[in-house]
Amino acid sequence: MRSKIFLYKTVLFLFIISGLTAFINISVSQAVIRTVTGTVTKVTDGDTIHVTTPERTKLKVRLYGIDAPETSKINKRSGRISKPGQPYGEESWKALEIKIMRKQVKLDIIDIDKYKRMVGIIWIGDRNINLEMVSEGHAEAYPEYLKPPYRSEFIEAEREAKSARRGIWKLPEYERPKDFRKRLKVRGGY
Repeated sequence: MRSKIFLYKTVLFLFIISGLTAFINISVSQAVIRTVTGTVTKVTDGDTIHVTTPERTKLKVRLYGIDAPETSKINKRSGRISKPGQPYGEESWKALEIKIMRKQVKLDIIDIDKYKRMVGIIWIGDRNINLEMVSEGHAEAYPEYLKPPYRSEFIEAEREAKSARRGIWKLPEYERPKDFRKRLKVRGGY
């Protein structure tokens, strides 16, 4: 009788463990909501782009897991700067534009943000463009929003870029874009 109870408990334990393992694997693979392809039609700044799908759907996309220095925003009517930019903002924007403008990309959509933008990872072949931007110092990893399985890879790429003083990490007084936006918002500028 004891051996049957032991066998029953063992089978039940293994069943529960296999169920938990399956759940963990499903939740990791669900990081990508959907994958779409398209052509990059506009690069707004170092972490935001526009993609047009083969069906002519236009998507505004925020690059997942990175934050690039802000670029100046110009008022279309007056032609004046309506929002100031940060040092290295233009360089970051240009670096992304050179990498992906008018190119076919694969977009792994991970989320939709509060501004109704797709949030995703941009791929050209096997190149993770988001990760390249961090590795080359054109953007920082955004740990507040990074989750596994990407978190450790992006944070390590940033650590290496900092160590090598690439891009934003060679600036004498680098200010995180998040802090820059917050500071300007308090002053009424963002």
